[in-house]
Formats: sequence, C-alpha cells, structure tokens
Amino acid sequence: MTKDEEYGTKDYTDPPPAPLVDFEEITKWSLYRAVIAEFVATMLFLYVTVATVIGYKHQSDPNVNPTDAACSGVGILGIAWAFGGMIFILVYCTAGISGGHINPAVTFGLFLARKVSLVRAILYILAQCLGAICGCGLVKGFQRAYYVRYGGGANSLSSGYSKGTGVAAEIIGTFVLVYTVFSATDPKRNARDSHVPVLAPLPIGFAVFMVHLATIPITGTGINPARSLGAAVVYNHETTWHDHWIFWVGPFAGAAFACIYHQYVLRMSAGKGHGSSYRA
Repeated sequence: MTKDEEYGTKDYTDPPPAPLVDFEEITKWSLYRAVIAEFVATMLFLYVTVATVIGYKHQSDPNVNPTDAACSGVGILGIAWAFGGMIFILVYCTAGISGGHINPAVTFGLFLARKVSLVRAILYILAQCLGAICGCGLVKGFQRAYYVRYGGGANSLSSGYSKGTGVAAEIIGTFVLVYTVFSATDPKRNARDSHVPVLAPLPIGFAVFMVHLATIPITGTGINPARSLGAAVVYNHETTWHDHWIFWVGPFAGAAFACIYHQYVLRMSAGKGHGSSYRA
C-alpha cells in the first residue's frame, strides 16, 4: 500500500508550464525584486565560501604554521560545510522571493522543465554571475595578499585527473544537486506532506555539502558556473582559464540529466506538461 492510499491522496495542482517569453512578467516589479535577491544571495554565498577557502589555505600553510599545518584550519570538511550551510541559509531566505536558485545550473534545469521563463532564466543567470564576481571581489578587497597567494578560491582540475574525469565529476555532482532540488520542491510531495516546503532548503544544502566532500579533491567542486566564473574573473590567472569550460559544460549537462530523470522518468510528465512550485 502506498502512502497516498494509506492516508488518502490530497488534492494538488501543478501550475501550467512557464511561457518561453512572458511579456507581462517583464513589467512586474516581482521579477526585478527576484533578480536582485539572486544577485545579493550569490554575492553573499561567494564571499563567505571563498573567504573560508582562503582562510583554510592560510592556516594550513607550512610556511605560516610549520609545526602543525596539517591539522590547522577547517579542512575539507569545514569547506564543504561552508558551501552547504550557506546554500541552506540562502535558499531558506530567498525561496519565497526568487525561488532561491543561486546557481545557473539550477536555473537552467528549471528552465528546461518549463518552471521559469526564458527571460527570468537569463536575468537570473546574469545576476548570479555578477553577484559571484562581486562576492569574490569583496574577498580580494579584504584579503588581497592572501587572495592572490592562495589562488583566489578558483576551481581547477587537480593534477592526476583527466579532463574527462573532471567533466564526469561535475556532471554527477550537479545531477545530485538539481535532482535534490526537483525532489525537495515537488508539488505532489508538498501537497501530501505539509512540512516539506519548510524543510526543502535542508536537503538542498546537504546535497551541496555531500557533493563537495566527493569532488573537492578532483575539481575543487564547481557544480555552480557562477561560483567558478566569479573566482576565475577576480583571480584572473592564466591557469584558471585552461579548464574553465569544464565548470560550464559539466554543470549544465548534469542539470539537464536531472531534469529528464525527474520530470520524464519519475514524474512521467512529458505528455502532461506539468510544472512545479519551485518558481517565484
């Protein structure tokens, strides 16, 4: 017996698919308020997380702490918590305003699922990228010497790993994140379990945390093109651009696979045109 059969199925209605271009939406302040929220959230996300990375590298630098460098700082576990914790906080704060995307890959996946319009998706991605650049700029402004010395928190493919491995790690990591977003904000679950919308930021943040544990040794963990772009632009070292394409191709491919899997395999909504509640 399924849970719906045991407790009784609650009525729920999926909103219609978002139009490709919604001219009425362009005239509404709610769209621009949401764009501002995405900009500020991504800026805060990059400021806290990149500052954490720089702080850890400084504390664990053998030249700074020669006696106990290996055990100094927050470590990879702390960095993963910083990224996952900030996503939890910021999604909780902005979900009711913009949907709490804070990631072009998430926005792209929701656009493919027809949950946001093309105009909203483009504006969100632009705001996220600009916010990421500003967030990294704040870190560099406050810690200029450390920022340059320790690589600016920029993503790069670690030595010993092939480009194919890096792309695969980014695809799988982003798949986990976007799949979690779809599942945590599924309107059917929201209707059946009233506590789900309140708890949605928790599994999303925890997914980011877990993915960072797995992929920091490989790529430093991108799974967010805005995060990778912001650090690369502000640090602007030649080496950061060599494999930068990995941090766009991988996340967008992972988001697309997650969209297909959730919407057209688990939900089997290809022919129904169902949308989702995960939009402003």
